[in-house]
Amino acid sequence: MRLKSSIWVAAYLRRCQTEGIFGAVRRRGAEEAGAVFVKVGLLDGNAMLYVPAPQTVYDDSRPIERIFMPTSKAPVAEASVEERLVKEIRFDPDAWIVETEDKAGRHFLELAKT
Repeated sequence: MRLKSSIWVAAYLRRCQTEGIFGAVRRRGAEEAGAVFVKVGLLDGNAMLYVPAPQTVYDDSRPIERIFMPTSKAPVAEASVEERLVKEIRFDPDAWIVETEDKAGRHFLELAKT
């Protein structure tokens, strides 16, 4: 059983906070199982967006974890990330948006192996 999205987001933001990274919930989604999108602002007009990995990349022995994938290999303009988030919300109104800011781009997310 996976953690509720609300609990995962709270724990994720606490992790960022302990590393000195500002983070906030920009949009609350479904309490129980809303998809979580994480935007990492690099404070230079660029950002990275991390989206939930497809279910096919999950390891059956660890079904409770949340695994993410970047939408690009390199940072892109924040406007581009915002456009993608608008589309995602239109598709899934139960989604969460979490935003952090870190010049180094640290994210503390488990990423899918590509």
